[in-house]
Amino acid sequence: MGFLEPDLPVVDMAEWSKGTRSDRIRPMARHWAEVGFGTPVALHLFYVGKIGLYVLGGWLVVLSTKGIDGFTSVGDWWLEPIVFQKVVLYTLLFEVVGLGCGFGPLNNRFFPPLGSILYWLRPKTIRLPPWPERVPLTRGTDRTVVDVALYAALLVLTAVALLSDGTGAVPELDTAVGLLPVWQIAVILGLLAVLGLRDKVIFLAARGEVYATLAVTFLFSGVDVIVAAKVVFVVIWMGAATSKLNKHFPFVVSTMMSNSPVFRRKSLKRKFFEDFPDDLRPGRLSRIFAHGGTAVEMGVPLVLFFSHGGVLTAVAAAVMIGFHLTILTAVPMGVPLEWNVFMIFGVLVLFVAHADLGLGDLHNPVLVALLFIVIAGIVIAGNLFPRKISFLPGMRYYAGNWDTTLWCIKPSAAAKIGRGIVAIASMPQAQLERFYGKDRAQIPMYMGYAFRAMNTHGRALFTLVHRAMPPGREDEYTLTDGERICSTALGWNFGDGHMHNEQLIAAMQQRCHFEPGEVRVVLLDAQPIHQQTQEYRLVDAATGEFERGFVNVADMVTRQPWDDDVPVHVYPQ
Repeated sequence: MGFLEPDLPVVDMAEWSKGTRSDRIRPMARHWAEVGFGTPVALHLFYVGKIGLYVLGGWLVVLSTKGIDGFTSVGDWWLEPIVFQKVVLYTLLFEVVGLGCGFGPLNNRFFPPLGSILYWLRPKTIRLPPWPERVPLTRGTDRTVVDVALYAALLVLTAVALLSDGTGAVPELDTAVGLLPVWQIAVILGLLAVLGLRDKVIFLAARGEVYATLAVTFLFSGVDVIVAAKVVFVVIWMGAATSKLNKHFPFVVSTMMSNSPVFRRKSLKRKFFEDFPDDLRPGRLSRIFAHGGTAVEMGVPLVLFFSHGGVLTAVAAAVMIGFHLTILTAVPMGVPLEWNVFMIFGVLVLFVAHADLGLGDLHNPVLVALLFIVIAGIVIAGNLFPRKISFLPGMRYYAGNWDTTLWCIKPSAAAKIGRGIVAIASMPQAQLERFYGKDRAQIPMYMGYAFRAMNTHGRALFTLVHRAMPPGREDEYTLTDGERICSTALGWNFGDGHMHNEQLIAAMQQRCHFEPGEVRVVLLDAQPIHQQTQEYRLVDAATGEFERGFVNVADMVTRQPWDDDVPVHVYPQ
């Protein structure tokens, strides 16, 4: 990797361009296995700097609290419960503004590096209500002045809470500063709930499954705040571990580690694959990392929760900090970097500083039990019925098992999107051409295809596009990952196919009036945890669904990234 220049594959463009899509993906996949995306060192340092600014911002927010003083006197105030409360709300604000997950060039967002706030303060952008037919006053897909006002109110009131002082001494928590006023927490949660019912994208972008759920614990009192927050952390870890009990996760590990700026030696990266360069399925090292990491994430949180201090707690905390540092330093696609920093902070504050607090100290165990039942129930339902529940509240983080889409778009349709969609960012191909130049843009575009193909679902997606496009006319289309469409049309994306399924297709059709055949979309559902199949749908934006069926997971995991011949099982119409 160069300091300023990306390390992209070197190919004979004339010869490479003559090959099939499978032929063109092959050298990209091999390059990914040895180099990753080839991100310049300067860009990784940019993200390191962003993490530093996140930490500095949180530091200053905490110091605005009456009774907490001393920029360098962290040891005197970091145990204060209000510090944890403010860091939770600060991170929620950081995310919902668009500075966290999905920010910048490592998420293919170049000009500008974020969407979120630039979209959600602008009327006429697209919003996606989760249950428009069931929840009154949520129908439609146009963002209104009311939506803008609600979003602005969330930002302002969260900022007000961040600058507020504590309510006074809470002896059982050994604090004279106290906690944030409950009314502020309730108003913030109410606004986020209303916004989420009007536009699920904003709720997901706020990482509501983490920070809103933790904010719910702030409605409790005394010791219950800390113990309930511990319960939320344990559900996050164990829920994520549960979703990784599949055949997909080793592919995530091999893809992520080959893209790591820490593991730089090509000889080491090759060891994550079965037999480089001909067999790029995950090798033994990937399987060790995957299954070992899953065991850690499943078991160590229970040790943290029940050990209540001493050497056992210290070792468990060190293991979980190392777990998140491994993810953080790999700089995974989607760049959820600050989330990992926050989780490390939570380990220290909740499980180390307050190791002595547990279930026996609760004043209202019923409320905490109800919270556990709700969030654990959502995780269970998300794994059983992944089409119904986003992979974020379903805690299916980095499991390699997500809803995905691949859009086949004609140039005429791309022009209609440019004219018909109220957006800040241009279409992905235009952004790549602006950044790399028109000729070189094909290489990073195919590196994106290779990333998708390195994961199991890519084999199915690139098989199904042959069925989505009319025979003999594939050259008329540009393949665009649904994530990139989502980024342009909605202002935020983070690996969640729930944001670019039929609902977004319909919203775009309403604005762009595509002709039949101009836009064809492959929608591949995630695998339910109790089945070994993944269902798919083929949709024409103008005329609707024209095929559905399923693929077997076993057929996907045995193929190479460049293979596009996964057996397809079509349901009768």
